[in-house]
Parts: sequence; structure tokens; C-alpha cells
Amino acid sequence: MFKVLKWIVTPRQQFDLEMLCIKAFTPLNGFMGQADYESVLAHMRLEDGQLWPMPITLDVNDDFAEKVNIGDFIELTHENNTPLARMLITDKWQANKQLEAERIFGTLDPKHPSVHFLFHKAEPWYLGGTVELLQLPNHPDFTEIRHTPSSLKKLFIYLGWEKIIGFQTRNPLHRAHFELTLRAAQAVDANLLIHPVVGLTQPGDIDYFTRVRCYQKIMAHYPLNKALLSLLPLAMRMGGPKEALWHALIRKNYGCTHFIIGRDHAGPSIHSQSNSFYEPYAAQKLVGQYQDEIGITMVPFEELVYIKERNHFYPRNEIKPGETPLTISGTQLRQALQNEKPLPPWFSFPEILAELKHACLPRHKKGFTLFFTGLSGAGKSVLSQALLAKLKSLHIRHVTLLDSDITRRILATDLGFSKKDRDLNIQRLGFVASEITKAGGIAICAAIAPYAETREKNRELISQYGGYIEIYISTPFSECVKRDTKGLYTQALNGRLQYLTGLDDPYQPPSSPELTIDTTQLSIEKSINKIIDYLTQEEYLKLSSVSSKQLQNITTD
Repeated sequence: MFKVLKWIVTPRQQFDLEMLCIKAFTPLNGFMGQADYESVLAHMRLEDGQLWPMPITLDVNDDFAEKVNIGDFIELTHENNTPLARMLITDKWQANKQLEAERIFGTLDPKHPSVHFLFHKAEPWYLGGTVELLQLPNHPDFTEIRHTPSSLKKLFIYLGWEKIIGFQTRNPLHRAHFELTLRAAQAVDANLLIHPVVGLTQPGDIDYFTRVRCYQKIMAHYPLNKALLSLLPLAMRMGGPKEALWHALIRKNYGCTHFIIGRDHAGPSIHSQSNSFYEPYAAQKLVGQYQDEIGITMVPFEELVYIKERNHFYPRNEIKPGETPLTISGTQLRQALQNEKPLPPWFSFPEILAELKHACLPRHKKGFTLFFTGLSGAGKSVLSQALLAKLKSLHIRHVTLLDSDITRRILATDLGFSKKDRDLNIQRLGFVASEITKAGGIAICAAIAPYAETREKNRELISQYGGYIEIYISTPFSECVKRDTKGLYTQALNGRLQYLTGLDDPYQPPSSPELTIDTTQLSIEKSINKIIDYLTQEEYLKLSSVSSKQLQNITTD
């Protein structure tokens, strides 16, 4: 019987697949084969010579690649097992990730989000081939402002728009952005398409639900029938100049005649050694070289700053001697919101700031996870139980203890103690903790969690929603063996138990935990006070004077 292999697409692959199927990635009709991939890396062109600067590939793991042969069909499915597309496999090859990072992103620095993705998340094998749509991913939110290239072009015709200038963003729009887009549209006498990315952006960005609400509110400030909002389901790469060129090609597919390119278009906000990954205005230079070929006119813009003396926004090159230019960086904005500090009225519209204040809560109002890791017998369970009691005594939000000895009996009855099963057990624990954190609660996790890579995955997952505090219980192995609280070391030393962490299975200590506690040096009470002190200093907790006195009177035996 013929069997079709199924591949559950990752979030990035899902957005790439959607863009392929709605023809937003024209001229591509599927995930790239090896010849196109290598040509893009070398020349920014497909094998047939068409300009295309960004690899669009389907990465899969070793096990799946071994099962797939050229000429096979595979089914690409959503994580809920809904089939999305069928793919005819025409190519299979091992990726040269170092070359890809160097050629596309111009760096091997792991601080670059896509370089980090390549080396730490992307699978080692690439599959190429055409895709046949079965059904698009379901997006139940903001349906009225989601358009395909075809439907958006029809809407432009209906509105009578002939010149359309596109604006790319992954951030909320403030007054400077509003002024920039308005000036750009007026400069070329065009209508404006606000086309924000609602696929994957840079880790740490504001969630797209909040951003879309901000976009919807700022649209009321544009002149009637001059601007339109539509959402773009793109997975960004933060690739600077080459990404800017890619964005221009995509907007041409959506019917734009013009496209705004700013100072550091699609550059990561995370810098390399205090420097930007890409030179200022490098994106404008690259897109300018190819705008005639791709048939879309670039509208370059300098950064706009607020001039105090003139009470308005102007490009930096228009600042006069003696004038005071004012700006607020993204970091300064986040700090002001998190510290509940007021922002000047020139910076943004009141309704935008109201949305951001609701989303960017200060630390003491957000959920967080405390993840205890260490050898068996180190003291994780005792300390986590004591911390649970202290936090509940202080009546600080909802607190949940997830002890792996207990959760394993509920969440992991199907798992053994191989590395793969241990990893999956800790990932399940992390998922539950992320849901608690997302809901604004406090999750206390206690697990050996021997492998650094899996702990880091949990950090990345949970940090999207709130705080993550790794607490390494560094009690020496000799002391853990001496305590032998569960009798595991005795069984292992007598040959009745295999693969005990720290003995015949490795434990990888955290390289940079938020806290390190050796229970041979600190009592339970002092250990808990050390944790509470850290949480207070880092503003995860905001204790009143009454709570502080109460804290001093609580004892942990």
C-alpha cells in the first residue's frame, strides 16, 4: 500500500508555505531545489536568472531525510495534523549552514537571530520541490484585513488606486512613522499601503495582536481613502539589505508601485559588539541598484527626529545649528513602559501608548518561572517546596509547583530515561510552565534537567511570555551521594540501576544561571531569602513594607 510521509511544519515553514501558496513568493512555486539555493547564495538569483535574494527551503531532521527519496510525495501538515499541502520531492541535500550565514546575512555572529536559528534550530537536511495547496492555515483573527496578492490587487482596482506605496513594519507606529509615511505618499502622489508583518519577527518583539490593534487605531489619523491596512504573513529573517530587496519583490507581487526603505531596513535591533550588523542606508543602496529590474520604485527616507524648537518632525539632515533633536529608542520605550514612566506627547498617539501599556506590563505584574536544576539529592525539591510556602504566605499572585518526580507520573508515563525521552520530559515541563507564565502566574519547576540545550529551549519558550530565572543547585556530587535521599545512588553503585545522572550519565551544569546555591553552604532559610532578594532586586516582586516585615517573620524549617 502506498504511504505518504507526513512532515509537521515548523512555524517558519508554515509562513513560508502560506506565502508560496498565495503567490506572494512569485516566481517560486515551491521550496527551492539545490541548484536554485546555491545560485541564490552565490548571485542573489535563481538558476534561470530571475532575481531572488533569500533562500526559501524546507529543513528536516536526519530521521525524516533518511525515509524520503527523490520523486516521493510528502504531506505538509499543521501541528494539529491538519494537512496544508502536498510536496513533490525533487531535491535532497545537506545544508552548508556556514556558507548560508556568510552569504545571506554577512556574519557568523550568533547574536544575529537568523544565524542563531541556522545553527541552533534549523535541521541539517533541505528538501526541495513544488507544492500543491490543500488548504491555507487558519487565521481566525483580523480576517477583514488579511489579503492575498490577488485579492489586494482587486481591491486597489475597486478603490481606483493606481500608484501604491508600501510600508513595511514589525513595530507599532508612532508619530515619527506616521509623519514619514504621510510625507512619502505625498512626495510621489500615491496611496499608502501599511503592510505590517504578522508572521515571525525578531525574538522579544511586541506580540502581533497588540501591534495590529495599534495599527488599526493609527489608521484613523490618515486622510480618508488615502491609506489601507493589510497584514503580511511573512517569517522575517532580519537580513538587512538583502531582506529589503526581498521585501520589495514581495510588495511588487501585492501590487505596490513604490516601496519605502528606511535607514536600517530589516536590520536586527540586537547589535554585534555594540555595532549594527549592517551599514546605515545599505538597504537603500542595494534596492536602488535593482529597482528598475524588479519594477518597483524605491522611496528612500532618512530617520525623522522631533525638533523641539519647531515642534515637529524633520529628517536628520534638516536639523539647523542650535536646534534640539529628540528621539526615543525602542529600549527607552520599553523601559519607560515597564517602569510605568510617562512619555512625552510628541512621541506617540495616546491610544497607541494605551495599548502598549496594557501589553508591556512591568515585571512585578508579569508571570515568571523559577527553574531549579541540579543533581538528584542536591536539594531542589526541598527548596522549591519552601519557596512555594513563602510566596503563598506573602499572597503574591498564583504560584504552582511543578516537581518533575510528580509531573513525570502524570505527563510522561510513556517516557523512559533515554536522552530523547529525558529531553521530551523537560520540554513538557517547560510547556506547562510557559502557560502558567503566560497567564501571569508563577511557576516553580524542580527537575534534574541534565542537558543544557533542552534547558535553553525552555528559556527561549518561557521568556516570550515573562521572566525566566534559572537556579542551579550546585551541591557537590559527593554530598548528593552521601544524602542519597531516594536511594538511587545505592542502586546504581550496586549495579541495579543504569544511566543515573552524575554517575554514568552526564549532567551539564548551567554556564550562566541567574542564581547558584550550594546547600552545603547555605541553610534552607538563607537559600530562600537569597532567592527572594534576587526577585525583589530584579523587580519580579514588589513587596510592600508590611510584606517585607512579614517576610522577615516567616521561617522555613
